[in-house]
Amino acid sequence: MRIRTLTAVTSALAGLCLAVAGAAPAAAATGSPGRAGAAPRVPVVIGHRGVPVQAPENTLASIDRAARLGVRWVENDVQRTKDGALIVMHDTTLSRTTDVARRFPGRGPWKVSDFTLAEIEKLDAGSWYDRRFKGERVPTLARYLDRVEHNRQKLLLEVKAPELYPGIEQQIVTELRNHGWLDRPHVSGRLVVQSFNATSLRTLHRLRPDVTTGYLGNPKESELRSYAAFADQINPNHTGVTAAWVRAVHALKGPHGRRLQVSAWTVDDGDRAVALARMGVDGIISNAPHVIADALDGDDDPSFLSDPSSGVEALLDGGA
Repeated sequence: MRIRTLTAVTSALAGLCLAVAGAAPAAAATGSPGRAGAAPRVPVVIGHRGVPVQAPENTLASIDRAARLGVRWVENDVQRTKDGALIVMHDTTLSRTTDVARRFPGRGPWKVSDFTLAEIEKLDAGSWYDRRFKGERVPTLARYLDRVEHNRQKLLLEVKAPELYPGIEQQIVTELRNHGWLDRPHVSGRLVVQSFNATSLRTLHRLRPDVTTGYLGNPKESELRSYAAFADQINPNHTGVTAAWVRAVHALKGPHGRRLQVSAWTVDDGDRAVALARMGVDGIISNAPHVIADALDGDDDPSFLSDPSSGVEALLDGGA
């Protein structure tokens, strides 16, 4: 049996409801997942670095492609250049996804932090993927935020390797504020910040306690409570997820007094996505979000849409 995806309108409502609740970018809410007889919840599908199976990762082309496919949530990675600019890049080196080795052959290992923004803006970030994307550039966080806004998308922003960039949390907060991403509509419904680095996430939470935060990792059940002080989500590698672990996460409340959420990564197999949905995860992060959405589609029993624990009714009633 497959699980039906939400309609476009219902999906948007459910995603907004969750974020208003200070929760994960997902279409689940306050009920206890995995309880006997419970209807399965439909996780929100999040584009990992956009849609990297169709466009070069972490580029504007990738999130534009996600928008055309109807992917409303996109994930990215933020780092800092030598001269202090924030850019969107996953690896801490530029060599895999740009032509930096050709343009600057004597400067290996081509760390992001060893190059100025002006130098990085000269790089081709698309040809490595396909010649159709020749000339695609590494976006600044500012340009990326503006494009996500233009596309009416929502953002799962990862603070990448913050231990390499002291003070980056304050810079990110400033950039988000400057581009209108810290007003109530964005904070309540369109933004989550996550990191593998717990210290960085605590700093972010201290700077902006209203922003929804996610810890990336698979903590043991006995350790979960310590993360609930500063994280609204525990976002694990999907290979370590079990139904019991999801229940343990959902049993705790985060810093906003609401149930912790789970968004699992990186899931590109439809059957695995369905299995995770049945375990009760709230979000699924995927390189092929359109494929995962299709895999979740097809259940003839849409009873979850009327499940009071879904939170959709609360939103329609003006709650949450």
